[in-house]
Amino acid sequence: DARPRSLPGCHQAGRRLPWPPTSGREVLLKQSPQGSLASATSLGGASRPRRLTGSIPPMLAQSRLPSLLLQLPRLRSVAPGLATMSSATGTLTVQQPLNYRAGARVQPADGGQLEEVFEPATGRVLCKLPCSGEKEVDLAVQSAKAAFKIWSQMSGMERCRVMLEAARIIREQREEIATMETINNGKSIFEARVDIDISWQCLEYYAGLAGSLAGEHIQLPGGSFGYTRREPLGVCVGIGAWNYPFQIACWKSGPALACGNAMVFKPSPFTPISVVRLAEIFTEAGVPKGLFNVVQGGAATGQLLCQHPDVAKISFTGSVPTGMKIMEMAAKGIKPVTLELGGKSPLIIFSDADLENAVKGALMANFLTQGEVCCNGTRVFVERKILDTFTKEVVKRTQKIKIGDPLLEDTRMGALINRPHLNRVQGFIKQAKEQGAEVLCGGDLYVPDDPKLKNGYYMRPCVLGNCKDDMTCVKEEIFGPVMAILPFDTEEEVLERANATKFGLAGGVFTRDIQKAHRVVAALKAGMCFINNYNVSPVELPFGGYKSSGFGRENGRAAIEYYSQLKTVCVEMGDVESVF
Repeated sequence: DARPRSLPGCHQAGRRLPWPPTSGREVLLKQSPQGSLASATSLGGASRPRRLTGSIPPMLAQSRLPSLLLQLPRLRSVAPGLATMSSATGTLTVQQPLNYRAGARVQPADGGQLEEVFEPATGRVLCKLPCSGEKEVDLAVQSAKAAFKIWSQMSGMERCRVMLEAARIIREQREEIATMETINNGKSIFEARVDIDISWQCLEYYAGLAGSLAGEHIQLPGGSFGYTRREPLGVCVGIGAWNYPFQIACWKSGPALACGNAMVFKPSPFTPISVVRLAEIFTEAGVPKGLFNVVQGGAATGQLLCQHPDVAKISFTGSVPTGMKIMEMAAKGIKPVTLELGGKSPLIIFSDADLENAVKGALMANFLTQGEVCCNGTRVFVERKILDTFTKEVVKRTQKIKIGDPLLEDTRMGALINRPHLNRVQGFIKQAKEQGAEVLCGGDLYVPDDPKLKNGYYMRPCVLGNCKDDMTCVKEEIFGPVMAILPFDTEEEVLERANATKFGLAGGVFTRDIQKAHRVVAALKAGMCFINNYNVSPVELPFGGYKSSGFGRENGRAAIEYYSQLKTVCVEMGDVESVF
């Protein structure tokens, strides 16, 4: 479960992104013999080019489509109300291996267990994923270890140039990567494009830092001196979550590679597709083959990675129980870990807040990526004076959220990740009603009109009223589009209630009183706090949690500390003084 990033109109990496990002543009593609699409420049023969129109960035016309072929019969912009399903939905075909080792896609050397990978929008099986076993994990680690010897000896500026090239390629292939992400994850293409933008911005940011990494000089008596060297750790393991597959991989690989490390990355078995494209992009950009490898699999594969003796560090994004297990395994090898875990974050709305902004903030805090976001502000504390007005407006706007095919331009809520998770979220809502909460809107299953989408994992976003602090829906992370509204009367009271949780990932406050705002965030026991906004986090700012939400930081300069180690060197310029 990873962080959402700013939607259009919000600042990202020090700039405001335009939306829509590009105008409609024609792209010439050829039809492959298998019916899949490949770039006109990458296919031989004299087959007739097919003209596809759509809102595709200009640079895509010059880019190579990934070796993971997309069978997309027709990409096009769809005006609101003119269609209920994109013609690209339900057409992805996975034709090549999803493991990546030593600069190439490979079938795992061992393992054997197959995991079904679904398209959330349709419920269709995209492929059966072979999980990597002990031999494949070792091959991936050894390949990364060999590449590390080359990469770690390159200067920071040399690494910078390669990472900038990777960022450039991601920008060029933004639309195709976002489409892959949407098909495999279920989030709207609107959001997926922003995820990809944040991804290349992350690599650009750490490319800029790579050339500036340095130690310090310390003068000692008698002309002697000491200095420190900031050195890489070695082979790092990244374990990602399914809500932001490509972005999480960039968040972990960016600082790791900038510091001179290699990485073996394991995505969630629910979303294995897009990260392999990142591996190809790194190779295309010029990293040593093997520097960024991908192994696929579930818990057993993750355990093999964590226990491998040549792994120097583990960075994990996911649930609290899994984070605890990773800590236990890492402890046996005395390996440093970064854990970005779950949350049940408070969003506090004071009566003096700008109501329009507060309502927008509450929606942003709860319904991005179908609510499947670890730092969501799902406990919305509203000062009693404005409770009715605020609640009425939130319900009205929640009911207007467009649900449906995530590849349609006007969709704002796609499908949840899979059927078991959808059932789990439904179970939380059922339990909330049994415990006395009132469903003010949504919470039921949603079936789109198009029959091809009838087996997708859709539900209407839910707002719960009459909530109490001891209800399960208020205490436990639901990880779905469910907002709980709770009234409060005083600042002291709401702070005590907001902090009464085992989690500490995020928190937010809306108020016009700037002193109150800073006072409240200072008192919140959370690692990422927002004032008069929510779920915006430029890559320049560190992100991470308190308490059971984990430790260590991703993004910002702070992440460098977690992917490097300091060596101290003491230099004697005189004679040795010995007591012997």
